[in-house]
Amino acid sequence: MPVLSSPLVPPARLRISGSINLLLIAAIVGAILASAIWKPGVSFEVYGTVLKLQDVVRDGALVLIALLSLALTPNEHREVNGFTWDPILEVAILFAGIFVCIIPVIAVLESGKQGAFSWLLEAVTTDEGSPHAAAYFWLTGILSAFLDNAPTYLVFFELAGGNAHELMGPLAPALAAISMGAVYMGGLTYLGNAPNLMIYAIAVERGIKMPSFLGYMLWSSAIMLPVLAFVTFVFVAPPW
Repeated sequence: MPVLSSPLVPPARLRISGSINLLLIAAIVGAILASAIWKPGVSFEVYGTVLKLQDVVRDGALVLIALLSLALTPNEHREVNGFTWDPILEVAILFAGIFVCIIPVIAVLESGKQGAFSWLLEAVTTDEGSPHAAAYFWLTGILSAFLDNAPTYLVFFELAGGNAHELMGPLAPALAAISMGAVYMGGLTYLGNAPNLMIYAIAVERGIKMPSFLGYMLWSSAIMLPVLAFVTFVFVAPPW
């Protein structure tokens, strides 16, 4: 009997569309690096907040790059990817509320031992008066898991004195503990990092079943807490 053969299907061409955004991503990196290198010494005060010229130029450049991406990327590319603004808006609203609510907390922390958070300052200070690195690591991490790493870092940076020169010098172990706690424990919950919640929102929008908030915490804690304990005893506050 003759063998029936199916018609040959030409292989699909793999290509990347919207490559203009690669240049725009490079422009984002360039704007951030430029703001760190360029120091014109010019600043403005807006409602009591000092804005440096390099920061204003950087933020303006980032807004312009975002607008260029919207204008230069064809809409059909977003449609093929199933892109919508809903997850971004959800995360933006939540984190806008977080950053607004953190303002009075920072104001109270500036009061130091005379403020309402004096008990917290005692919890992260040893009997000798030096910063307790392990306490900074875990308290920063726990708050980061339920808030976000950026405002949490700012809170404990202020709690540690807010002096960048000292925190990068004699108090460097405390700064390292704050930095590691803010970053490492962000993965404990959906709220710990904005991308966590963004991925969750996108997955739910696509109909993918995701763990509940507490369910995710159970999985992440079972995996991460032993690792974090190891990090504490080996890197943050080694007993030797």
